[in-house]
Amino acid sequence: MFSDKRASRVGDLLTIVVQENTTANKDNTTSTSRKASMDAAITAFLYSPGASGLLTKGGQLPALKYNAANTFDGGGSIKNSEQIVAQVTVRVTDVLPNGNMLIEGTRETSFSGEKQNIVLRGLVRSEDVAANNTVFSYNVADAKIQIIGRGTISDSQRKGWFTRIWDKLTPF
Repeated sequence: MFSDKRASRVGDLLTIVVQENTTANKDNTTSTSRKASMDAAITAFLYSPGASGLLTKGGQLPALKYNAANTFDGGGSIKNSEQIVAQVTVRVTDVLPNGNMLIEGTRETSFSGEKQNIVLRGLVRSEDVAANNTVFSYNVADAKIQIIGRGTISDSQRKGWFTRIWDKLTPF
């Protein structure tokens, strides 16, 4: 009647309340330009060009003229915002000497031909476990939250395997 029902041993269950909001904005612009030119000629080599045929062609000594220009303009923009709200019940897989608990759990949902797996791993302090055996995700140390979607809609949002390989190999 007066015992504490909070998770504290291997095999106990905890409910993790996942409330994650992330926003990332990044905007890059790159512009480079380089020009080079060189104009060189040999006007005399040991003797004048008329006195010797050595190194001459048609009475002229070798000459070199070089011009180059290189321009690059590039840029990119990323705007990403995600919000995750879920509850995942996990199992205590180990209890460390200081009382912290290693947790791990999965949750699979399926609807309209789409499957979604949530995998959650991390480390929870026993002080962060509420009386109803819940812990907020921001209190999970070394949290790894993976949400993996599979199905027709998820598959159609991904590039095909050939396109992914081509994107890696193409120099353009």
